[in-house]
Amino acid sequence: MRILLTKDDGIDSVGLHVLARAMLPHGDVVIAAPDKEYSGAGAALGTLHLIRPEVRRVHVDGIEEAWAVSGPPALCVMFSRLGAFGPSFDLVVAGINPGANVGRSVYHSGTIGAALTARNGLISGVAVSQAVAGNGVEGQGWDEMLVGQKWETAATVAGAFVAGLVADMPADPVVVNLNVPNLAIDDIKGWRQARVGLEPPRRVSSATLEPKVGFDGSFHVHMEWGDALDLPADSDGGLVELGYVAVTYLSRMQQDDRQDMHAGEASLGRLVGS
Repeated sequence: MRILLTKDDGIDSVGLHVLARAMLPHGDVVIAAPDKEYSGAGAALGTLHLIRPEVRRVHVDGIEEAWAVSGPPALCVMFSRLGAFGPSFDLVVAGINPGANVGRSVYHSGTIGAALTARNGLISGVAVSQAVAGNGVEGQGWDEMLVGQKWETAATVAGAFVAGLVADMPADPVVVNLNVPNLAIDDIKGWRQARVGLEPPRRVSSATLEPKVGFDGSFHVHMEWGDALDLPADSDGGLVELGYVAVTYLSRMQQDDRQDMHAGEASLGRLVGS
């Protein structure tokens, strides 16, 4: 079993290192992660016809092979599928992201984007995120929120989940989104399968343009953070707030055969035929 570890916060992030070491009992671990911050990058690869990605070896305690890549986590996964880091991988694990990737942040998360990109290559992906103090904003948490972060709890939860997954790997690859409360392991209430909610625990509430002094026609964008939200108890974010590990299986994109789509096709047919 070969396991690729990545994370959108970069190669030096503590959560990545803790999670990588937690994966060692389950297979041969290789890290390939961005050389800088790529939070919010989703499944972006970058402009492939323009970029000239660079890769360099780095040292991570307890891990034999680790690489820093000058690109987002999805690109790290794509390179791994193409053989840049040796033989093919059986599983991609991304995280630990500081900030719960729940609600609409699922669409923008670089951590989840890496897991989605794994499935594109017929490899299962597990994204691991953890709540932070102050709820984070849109799935992101920064330095002052990470004081006292219980990384080992999320790593232990991820290790238990991956143990069960690799013991009976699904024939059709899956993407699993794990969100873990920032609690001691003994205070976790259990696991719950969750639906993707509509909102993150805390969101960007406004964006206003402020003139950039000395540059006519240029502006800074000033953002305000909203208050923490009360999330539905059966949603991914709501379960984490209640002290449960939220487990969400993310489905593939697929066609939605609604009646209004058929009506649109009929209208198009009349236009084309006129």
